[in-house]
Amino acid sequence: MLSLTQANHYAEQLLAARSNAQLCAPFPDSAQVSMEDAYVIARQIQEKRLLGGEKLIGRKIAFANHTLLKKYGRLVPTQGLIWTPLFDSTVRFMPQNFGTQSLNGAIQPRLAPEIIFKIGTTPAPDATLDELSDCLEWMAHGLEIMVCPFPDWKFDTADAVAAFAMHGALLIGEPHQLSSTARHHLGSILANTSVSLSCDSTLLSAGYGSDVTESPLHALWHLQQLLKDQSGATTLQAGEIISTGTWTDLPFIHPGQTWTTAFSGASLAGLSVGFT
Repeated sequence: MLSLTQANHYAEQLLAARSNAQLCAPFPDSAQVSMEDAYVIARQIQEKRLLGGEKLIGRKIAFANHTLLKKYGRLVPTQGLIWTPLFDSTVRFMPQNFGTQSLNGAIQPRLAPEIIFKIGTTPAPDATLDELSDCLEWMAHGLEIMVCPFPDWKFDTADAVAAFAMHGALLIGEPHQLSSTARHHLGSILANTSVSLSCDSTLLSAGYGSDVTESPLHALWHLQQLLKDQSGATTLQAGEIISTGTWTDLPFIHPGQTWTTAFSGASLAGLSVGFT
C-alpha cells in the first residue's frame, strides 16, 4: 500500500498535468499501485480541489459499458465500473440543448453520450433497483468530454481511477422530471433506447442503454454497491448529480466540429455542441 506521502505525490502530479494540459506517465509497475491506493490518491485530489474553492456536486461512473470493456480490455483490464467525484467547475447545463464548448486545455479529448440522474432523496445503502429508482428526481441527456493525461490513451484501471476517471467536462441538457410511472419502468425504458452520435451531420457511432451495465439505472445501482463496501466512501446522497457512463464508443473530438446526438425509444432530446 502507498504511504500518504506517495499518494500525495501522485495527486500533485496528476493535478499539475491537468492544470498545464500536459501528458504524464502512468504509474510505474514498480510502484504496485492497487485499486485501493488509486482511490486514496483520488481522495487526496478531492481534498485539494475542495480547498481550492471547487464545490462537490456528484459523481461520474466510468467503465460501465461492457461493449467498450471488450474493445479496450487490453488497456483497461477492469472487471467493474469505477467512479470519480464531479465538481461544479467542470459541469455545465445547456437548457436549450445546444451551444458551444471550448476544448482549450483538454488533453486528447473524446466524446461520450450519457444519461445523467439527479438524486432527489437519499437511498438506503442496500436499496433495491426499484427503491433506487424511486429516489430519483430527474434525468437528462449529457455529453461528457473525456480526457487522458497518459500517452496514446494507454493506462490500467488504477491509473484511470486516480486520473479523474478520464473526466474533463460534462454538458447537461434540459432535465426531465420523473413521474412515479416513469420511475417504475425506467430500467427497461432506457435499456431499450438507442442513441446516435454524429459529427458535422455524418453518423459516426451508435449505442444502446442496455450496453451500460444492462441500463443506466443498473449502473447507478452497481455504483451504490461499490460505495457501501469501499473504505472512505459515502453512499449516494440527496442532491447529487450522477453521470452513468457512455452509450457509444469514444470518438476523438477537435475544434471546429459540431457533434449531435439523437435518441430513439425514449422521450429525450438530443444535444448539439460546436467545439472551439
